[in-house]
Amino acid sequence: MSRNLRKKIILITAAFSAPSAEAGWCGTLKSMGTLYGSVMAESGKAQLTVKELGFLTEWCRLSCQYGKRFTSRKGRAEMARNITVIPAKSRNELQGKSRTEKKLKVAAYCRVSTDQEDQLHSFEAQVEYYTRYISDHPNYEMAGIYADEGISGTNIKKREQFRRMISDCETGKIDMVITKSISRFARNTQDCLQYSRMLKNLGIGILFEKEHINTLDSSGELLFTILSSLAQDESRNISENCKWGIRSKFKKGEMHVNTHKFLGYDKVDGKLVINEREAKIVRRIYREFLWGHSPQEIAKGLEDEGIEGCVGAKKWYPSTVINILKNEKHMGDALLQKSYTADFLTKKQVKNHGEVTQVYVKGSHIGIIDKETWNAVQLEFARREEFVKEHGLKGYGYGRECNPFTSRIFCGECGSPYTRHTWRSRGIMQWQCKNHMTDGKVTCVNGFVSQNDLESGFVKAYNMLLKHKEILIPRWKDTIETGNALERLRAKQFLDLSEQPELECYVPELAQMVIQMVIIKGIKKYEFTFMDGSRETVCV
Repeated sequence: MSRNLRKKIILITAAFSAPSAEAGWCGTLKSMGTLYGSVMAESGKAQLTVKELGFLTEWCRLSCQYGKRFTSRKGRAEMARNITVIPAKSRNELQGKSRTEKKLKVAAYCRVSTDQEDQLHSFEAQVEYYTRYISDHPNYEMAGIYADEGISGTNIKKREQFRRMISDCETGKIDMVITKSISRFARNTQDCLQYSRMLKNLGIGILFEKEHINTLDSSGELLFTILSSLAQDESRNISENCKWGIRSKFKKGEMHVNTHKFLGYDKVDGKLVINEREAKIVRRIYREFLWGHSPQEIAKGLEDEGIEGCVGAKKWYPSTVINILKNEKHMGDALLQKSYTADFLTKKQVKNHGEVTQVYVKGSHIGIIDKETWNAVQLEFARREEFVKEHGLKGYGYGRECNPFTSRIFCGECGSPYTRHTWRSRGIMQWQCKNHMTDGKVTCVNGFVSQNDLESGFVKAYNMLLKHKEILIPRWKDTIETGNALERLRAKQFLDLSEQPELECYVPELAQMVIQMVIIKGIKKYEFTFMDGSRETVCV
């Protein structure tokens, strides 16, 4: 059936309809015969096909069913709608309880940023006030007091009570939170908005008494956002003022040191005072380092003996030892502003590489280590770094086991360092040229060297050094007068050793202190270079 005939049937049906709704469509339409004749006349056909007749009959049926005229050009019927408004239910009603039966579980959050006396008083007042406030309210039920004492509000990382409160809100233990002001809740705009909206989604409101804001009230969203930004900016201003105050003290030579994590000193009336128990540990670390031990070896020795470090820690790390050895405060000077706070929100401390002005104060306090020893240690650090770079080593004396020959044995044929191989089941320790071990005799003819041969060689070389002391003593004395701090210290060590008798057996502590390096010249032929620059070649 054509689209034009469909339109004509619809228009003719609409023309035959009565405007009265009371009569109904069945009564207002003309007889089907009349309607049929009108359709054929309009269409110009002698008779309608079965399909066309079916469309006409169906259109009349639909007209009677819906009781409304079809007036749309597209053939759509306008249906009458019956609209019913269902009023919203309160939260208490949804939970099956009336408002009078259910009390709100209310929690209070309190916070102060420092442990100063005036703020601690404010902290106690907050706790007392909200305990009484919630208890006296007839529709409130105490859900707890969450209080963070002496913690900044710029982030929640260290605010354990705040995080516990949020967790309790998520588990349904709290219906509403009350706090003094937005700044007590958080001084970070992101945290304010994030957690307030999270609680709002849970149906939990936050009441800020000072600002008269309830986060469940949508009208307060804009004001809340603005005030939280102001609270953050206030924290920034406080941080900037604190920085200015600290740096002003630095310029006057006044130190700001946390002795809680600073080994060797206590702070009394703002001044550094030596802690003798800790000072002994510091002196030991400096002494062993100048005796040739690595930071790894020193850390292991302290740990094995159960010696406590900072904050009572029994675990020692090489980095801790290095920091002690490089801290100028142990000799009585102070470099101020070694680090600074990069972000007042995260409180992240970063090392100062020149971004912020530093102040160096000489003789700011009594030193544990004399300046000569401290300077010698810094020169020894530089010497070891240069030694490692020159010989292509992983490190100087790396490893936690003390062995005087570690990182100090080199091949006289190819210059490659020797590495240690141990067979503990057989009690054998040997050293092998790295090139020989990798490529065999093609690159280097020197093979294994036993630990026992090296020990015997050291005893011979050291005794030969003592036999030549009459020649060496004038040189050592001259070095004491003209050399740097490290050279003077080495010369004094050898002068003291020259007064001792010759060795009868191998002493590892002595070898650790005096050996600079060993060159393997051939089978059982070794050249020992000592820390004073002396060389002795021996055969074993």
